[in-house]
Amino acid sequence: MSKPIIVWLSPPGPNPWKVIVVLEELGVPYEVKSIRFEDLKKAPFTDINPNGRVPAIQDPNTDLALWESGAIVQYLIKQYDTKNLLQYSDVKQQNLCNQWLTFQVSGQGPYYGQCTWFTYLHHEKLPSAIERYANEIKRVLGVLEGVLASKSEPQWLVGDRMTFADLAFVPWNDRLDAALGVPYDEKLDGFPHVKKWHERMTQRPSWVKAMELRAELMDEQGLDWDGKPKGIKRSQEL
Repeated sequence: MSKPIIVWLSPPGPNPWKVIVVLEELGVPYEVKSIRFEDLKKAPFTDINPNGRVPAIQDPNTDLALWESGAIVQYLIKQYDTKNLLQYSDVKQQNLCNQWLTFQVSGQGPYYGQCTWFTYLHHEKLPSAIERYANEIKRVLGVLEGVLASKSEPQWLVGDRMTFADLAFVPWNDRLDAALGVPYDEKLDGFPHVKKWHERMTQRPSWVKAMELRAELMDEQGLDWDGKPKGIKRSQEL
């Protein structure tokens, strides 16, 4: 029996939940170290990740500490997906999965994050920056929509079943309502294939459990679903 992997996370952000959902899918035991956003740039977390961003893991089974969500996902797949539950065994499809994971960490995540920053957190409103990143979100969704539309049902990014490449896109897509300032059930309007693909994954027990854990950890820190202290107006109301 493997010792639990320690997952360091701050619950509001999307990136840690890529790691949690993969661990849930693989049935790998883990325990969470939940830290506040304001403590990310301080020890003891910076002793694990000098970049001061979540997630990071410590695996006592291999004596490895690792940060950057894409690197962590690739590690978990290589080390623990011995039955190929979330990957393929052939070189072609393995590399296609890694291609999509790289697109997620270099394209989807940064653009979605920057849109959220300039919409809600920047010290001044810059309409040109907000427009740029909102358009980039739509461009990324357009890439996904076109690829999924070319597939036969059920539609997945690689091959004929869900892989870690698909799961990597779920946390940021699930937060699109906040990034774009639209109602939750309208966040993927105009991208019907992406919407069906996303809904297939958010209905899985792994995602449901991950979001239940997120809600619990947010509550422990006195935070509402969007990361604001409880009692503060939500983003859509500002």
